Amino acid sequence: MNAREDLTYVYAAVPDTREVRAALGELRGVSGAPVSLLAAGTAPVAFVVSRVAPDEFDERTLKARFEDLEWLEGVARAHHEVVQTVARHDTVLPLRLATVYQNDDRARRALTAQSRAFTERIALLRNRSEFGVKLYVSPTGSTDRTGPAGTAESREGAEGAADASLTPGKAYLRRRRAQHSAQETRYRHAQEAAARVEALAYRFSTHRVRHPAQTGALAGPEENVLNDAYLVPHDRAEEFRAALTGAVEGIDGVRVEVTGPWAPYSFATPSPPPGTETAGEGAAP
Repeated sequence: MNAREDLTYVYAAVPDTREVRAALGELRGVSGAPVSLLAAGTAPVAFVVSRVAPDEFDERTLKARFEDLEWLEGVARAHHEVVQTVARHDTVLPLRLATVYQNDDRARRALTAQSRAFTERIALLRNRSEFGVKLYVSPTGSTDRTGPAGTAESREGAEGAADASLTPGKAYLRRRRAQHSAQETRYRHAQEAAARVEALAYRFSTHRVRHPAQTGALAGPEENVLNDAYLVPHDRAEEFRAALTGAVEGIDGVRVEVTGPWAPYSFATPSPPPGTETAGEGAAP
């Protein structure tokens, strides 16, 4: 291969239709390159592609590039924008970030080899979108600390006064028991909320992928205890959102977050039928 020949970057597999071709229009993808449709013979599906420079996307360079968070974020945003744009016009089967082929011919061969699998998967995803559902629990001690008697602040003041009459060892044990009790209450509330969320979600969705709970900066000050993706028919989307948004009303210290609709990133590969779980890689944005 000519060292200067651009590589073929693939965003997704889609039905090869006029609507999809028109949707690409002036769309720009990774590195600002024009996006186009790459067909393969009589295959009913095509690849959404653009050209990328080999000095950025060859296999050896990519290993280092994936450690560059600023670069990675830029590529991810461009990739997502292309996929979401196409998803507004037809069913889209997103491919992994930085799926790159040596040239168009290599990409066509891959498309031909997987055409049947892509077609079957697109049929499953047709008229459905992905929704993300996350459940958060407030950290211990995050309740209101400024209210009148009976609030957390006044209770802690009373406990502090009581602790003053105890030996340091007994005071420490009392505080530890109180912390343990508060933590047990938090997780009991979280379990109750998760059960409500899952029971409601199954009424409106067809498939679920369970992602690992987020930690650190991704979760913020709260603890993320549930991080699921659901495949929801378009005509049930608003019911799904409304039901899940109100699922945890009356449960203290628990918050549910519903995002979407997204292109079905979590369902691009086969998943089990409703009522079963699978480990997924990467949550929807």
